[in-house]
Amino acid sequence: MESVKFTDPVSGESDSFFVVEKTSLNGREFLLVTEEEEGDSMAMILEAVSPGEGEDTDYRVVDDDDTLEAVSRVFTELLEDTEVTFES
Repeated sequence: MESVKFTDPVSGESDSFFVVEKTSLNGREFLLVTEEEEGDSMAMILEAVSPGEGEDTDYRVVDDDDTLEAVSRVFTELLEDTEVTFES
């Protein structure tokens, strides 16, 4: 399973997350990530943010309720054989 590194812009702390699924919505790319590679785990939806040409893609946690709801629906459809519960 692919993993991504997420750095909190406020604290500077880094964590690695496992990518469960990827999708695009309205020209924006999103990742559904978990802390654990297998089993039950908390998940987050990250949005890809490209800082500039030639630089690594950054990711930020989706915190807009409308965007979160729309992307959650897409991931639920993509993962129809997996039990997914979203909490805001």
